[in-house]
Amino acid sequence: MGKSKGRRLNKKIIAEMLQTLFQQHPNEVFTIKQVFKILKLDTHPTRMLAIDIMEEMTWDDYLAKDSDNTYHLNLKTQVQEGTFIRKSNGKNSFQPDDGGKPIFVSERNSMFALNGDRVRVAMMARRERHIKEAMVVEILSHKLDQAVGKLMVEKDYAFLVTEGNTFVHDILIPKKKLKGGKTGEKAVVKITQWPSAASKNIVGEVIDVLGKEGDNNVEMHAILAQYGLPYRYPKNVEDAADKIEPGITSEEIKRREDFRDVWTCTIDPKDAKDFDDALSFRELKSKSTGGKLYEVGVHIADVSHYVKEGSIIDKEAVKRATSVYLVDRTIPMLPERLCNFICSLRPDEEKLCYSVVFTLDEDANVKDYRIVHTVIKSNRRYAYEEVQSVLEMSNKKGEMSNDPYAEQLRMLDKFAKKLRERRFKNGAVKFDREELHFDIDENGKPTRAYFKKSNDATQLIEEFMLLANRTVAESIGKVKKRPGKSTKAKTFVYRVHDQPDPTKLEMLREFVVKFGYKMKTSGTKGAISKSLNSLMDDCQGKKEQKLIETVALRAMMKAKYSTHNIGHYGLAFDYYTHFTSPIRRYPDTMVHRLLTKYQDGARSANQDKYEELSEHSSDMEQIAQQAERDSIKYKMVEFMEDKIGNEYDAHISGIQSYGIYCEIDENHCEGMVPMRDLDDDYYDFDERNYCLVGRRHHHKYQLGDAIRIKVARANLEKRQLDFSIAD
Repeated sequence: MGKSKGRRLNKKIIAEMLQTLFQQHPNEVFTIKQVFKILKLDTHPTRMLAIDIMEEMTWDDYLAKDSDNTYHLNLKTQVQEGTFIRKSNGKNSFQPDDGGKPIFVSERNSMFALNGDRVRVAMMARRERHIKEAMVVEILSHKLDQAVGKLMVEKDYAFLVTEGNTFVHDILIPKKKLKGGKTGEKAVVKITQWPSAASKNIVGEVIDVLGKEGDNNVEMHAILAQYGLPYRYPKNVEDAADKIEPGITSEEIKRREDFRDVWTCTIDPKDAKDFDDALSFRELKSKSTGGKLYEVGVHIADVSHYVKEGSIIDKEAVKRATSVYLVDRTIPMLPERLCNFICSLRPDEEKLCYSVVFTLDEDANVKDYRIVHTVIKSNRRYAYEEVQSVLEMSNKKGEMSNDPYAEQLRMLDKFAKKLRERRFKNGAVKFDREELHFDIDENGKPTRAYFKKSNDATQLIEEFMLLANRTVAESIGKVKKRPGKSTKAKTFVYRVHDQPDPTKLEMLREFVVKFGYKMKTSGTKGAISKSLNSLMDDCQGKKEQKLIETVALRAMMKAKYSTHNIGHYGLAFDYYTHFTSPIRRYPDTMVHRLLTKYQDGARSANQDKYEELSEHSSDMEQIAQQAERDSIKYKMVEFMEDKIGNEYDAHISGIQSYGIYCEIDENHCEGMVPMRDLDDDYYDFDERNYCLVGRRHHHKYQLGDAIRIKVARANLEKRQLDFSIAD
């Protein structure tokens, strides 16, 4: 490591030599003399320079001193663990575990880490006028051990070309490990050798040939495999489900509250098969207290009765943690026999449920509730559209729907509206996110793209599910103070949502001021959310509505599962959980089990175990959402494939330094106008104000602006739509 021949040792070179020395020996302490000797610094000026640089590095927290003349790498601030984020443009970064700001990692300092890998990094000494940089010193674990891509088979070797930026290099595959795969076919490959100092190659073997590129099934399986999600159900788990006895014994019925004679219905999307919630309704005999009372039961499929903890079905459900909803298929958490038949609350069949039964007055105030195991028999399976038309008929003067259960639905709707109104009054945040849906033909080809908006029918179900979830969480989390009794709540799984990031809120406030809106960013939780709601109401129908909604949504935190309850900010509930969908979410099954244990008098469960399961469920929820988004992107490109050259009215839905995202108004498909196509000027990206501004002509492209676009390219392989600006 001594001085290189013929190189003048200036400050920059000595700084680099010192940095290399300390980074290569992160745990060693060096005396000044040792440093001189190792770096072969034999003149007085170079030695003085080295001491000055080490003093600067100490001042910069890069080095630490044990005594006046010994130095070592400051591991406390210099070595951190976290996640590596790989970008195809080479702007990789490191996301520290403590949630701090991402730090830039150049390709040469990445150790070929892959996107999502857990890594240990060392901070590099800060160079003048340079951004902070980190260097990967160890890859702790790889996020994925498999890859999806297109096979290329040559005479002597084969390799897998992966899409996106997951891998630095293509993956080499020995010819005998191809499993019959041919050039151009999509395949799933297990990685058997990672890049190292000796060889930069990644080597793998084919574990599954998915089939021809462009085939709908192949593409959907490829999306799932890319995220490490399963696309098949294991045969042994399905066999275990086939052995489950679906019949209900008379002993089991005796143990439960019997709702078979109470009017009950399910309300779901028209194509749903897994009905995991039902509502029952009846008027109660009036007591002398005056005013009518009603009973509404929220009945949830009793999955935990059939799926026992630790069983083979349970282990598979834990692994999956959620059902995944791609555009044209559901990848269920449980075997089909359980989710679509045994547990599904199908009409005219006796079913086991876990229920929250409410006694409500005419104003939908909860006078009483009980959480009980029940048996039900649904009278009717409704699709949302059917309920909506019954409600619309009932709301018209002088018209009555001919549905025999119209009155029950009307009463449930009346209660739901009161619950909803009260929720917003208490500070729940109004975000009506629209979801993109497709009508699909028998080959999986999208024939129509449209937004699903929420209506009275969907809100009816939503309000009762929210009420049940909140009530269940309060029943465990809210501990009454009793003399001599512990006030610590038993271990439970909550659905929590943190308050918005204060700096992002402040940015939102500064931003909306420019449009003439006021907003509170300090004060109580309730005051801030009320202020957010009035902002949403005030910008309704205005040109900037889309823009403000997008920016406000970015200030919000993500909801997740945890045993540490911090409340749910978005819903303005102090206690909230997920109890109502155990067929498609594992946390709900955990909640059912914990409730049953505690009702049977069990002690508090092991918090660490449930926290770990909560974290895993939150992670899997995120991954499932990414796969769902990718399937929407794929169908979007497929839908637009035959519309190249068409012009549409659109609005700007996102702005980045590399281009403008635009959403077509009539079908909500989103594409990007690449920066290189904006050739009338040089545009600067103004991140704070979400816009691009031309240097010469000062033309501005702002988030939310109306824009006329032309469909330029549709790349199915990259799931990417390119637009150009129409003249």
